[in-house]
Amino acid sequence: MNLRLEREPTTPAGTIGQLFIDDDLVRACWTLEDPVREVPGQDVPAWKTPSDTAIPVGRYRVAITYSPKFRQRMPLLKDVPGFDGIRIHWGNTKQDTDGCILVGQHREKATILFSRAAFEALYPRIETALLAAEEVWITIW
Repeated sequence: MNLRLEREPTTPAGTIGQLFIDDDLVRACWTLEDPVREVPGQDVPAWKTPSDTAIPVGRYRVAITYSPKFRQRMPLLKDVPGFDGIRIHWGNTKQDTDGCILVGQHREKATILFSRAAFEALYPRIETALLAAEEVWITIW
């Protein structure tokens, strides 16, 4: 399974994006991340503001692991340079992200809505792929 996150231009209020699954042209859900601060060619510590920075553009493997914070199994992005514990989860504003990717069914400016419903639709698709021994990747651009 291949997830594709297409980001819109970032603002101080966060970064809205659209998440697509495989080659589907229909958006699976909206996303919200912290502001993009990445400076191409510079190491992450040079531009990262802890808990307030979107992860670098790139391709990352997705696993499902237990999250102590959420007390349940959730998608986790693996090997994100300069970041740990980056998950896909619910939330509505950049205050909910801490660097993670939030999902929602609707958007309003820099807010996403119906986030738990979007997560509940996306999570089983990722889990099913992984249980079928399929690799799951997310590409962010």
